Amino acid sequence: MLPAKAEFEAVPRTKLYQKVVKQVQDVIRDGLLRPGDKLPPERELAEKLHVSRGSLREAILALESMGLVEPRHGEGTVVRDLSAAPLVNQLSVMLVQKKALVGELLEFRLMIEPTLAARAAANATDEEIAHLDEILARQKAKIDLGELAVEEDSKFHYTIAQAARNSVVLKVLDVFMDYLRDSRELSLQVEGRPQRSLNSHRRILNAIARRNPAAAEAAMRRHITTIEGLLLKKM
Repeated sequence: MLPAKAEFEAVPRTKLYQKVVKQVQDVIRDGLLRPGDKLPPERELAEKLHVSRGSLREAILALESMGLVEPRHGEGTVVRDLSAAPLVNQLSVMLVQKKALVGELLEFRLMIEPTLAARAAANATDEEIAHLDEILARQKAKIDLGELAVEEDSKFHYTIAQAARNSVVLKVLDVFMDYLRDSRELSLQVEGRPQRSLNSHRRILNAIARRNPAAAEAAMRRHITTIEGLLLKKM
C-alpha cells in the first residue's frame, strides 16, 4: 500500500502525463515511495491527481521506460530497486532517445515551416506582420536581459503558421506544441543561440514583410538547418 505520508497534488492540465511523471519521480526521490512499494490502483491514483486514466497510463508507461517502476502480476505497479548500474544504463538510453526525438522534431519542422513561411509572405495581413515585429521586439528585450525568450520564439513561429492560412496545419502544430516548445528551450540553451535565433527571425520577417515567398522560405530553411547543426552537435 502507498505510505500515508506520500501525498499527491492535483496536476495542471498542461502536459499532464509529464506532470504526473515528475510528481511520482519526486515522491520516489524523497523516499516517500521505496523499492517494493506499490502505486495506488489506477482509478484511485487518477482521482488523486485529477487526471484522466489515459494520461495516467501514459505516465506509467514513461516511468516504466525510465526503469523507475515495473508491473508485477497480481501486485500492480511497483517501485523498482534502483542500483547504480541500471540507472547509468537507463540514462544512456534516455540520452540517445532524446537526441533521436530532437532530430525528428527538427526534421518535422524542416518539412513544413519553410512552406508556411512562404505562404505567410503571400497571405499575412499588415496587422500580423506588425504583431510579428512586436514579438521580435519582446524577444530582443529578453535576450538583452540574458533570458532565453522561449515564449517569444514559439509565438513567432506559431504566428507565421496562422498567417499561412491553413487550419489543418495549425491543428497538427497544436498537437506537437509541447514537444516543439521543449526542443526550442533546449536549442536556446546553446551558447550564442538566442541572438542567432533573433537574427534569423528578423531575416524571415523581412522577407514576409516584402511579400517575397521564395526569400521567406529560404530564410526559414536556413534558420532550422542552423538549429539542427548547432543542437545535434552539442548532444
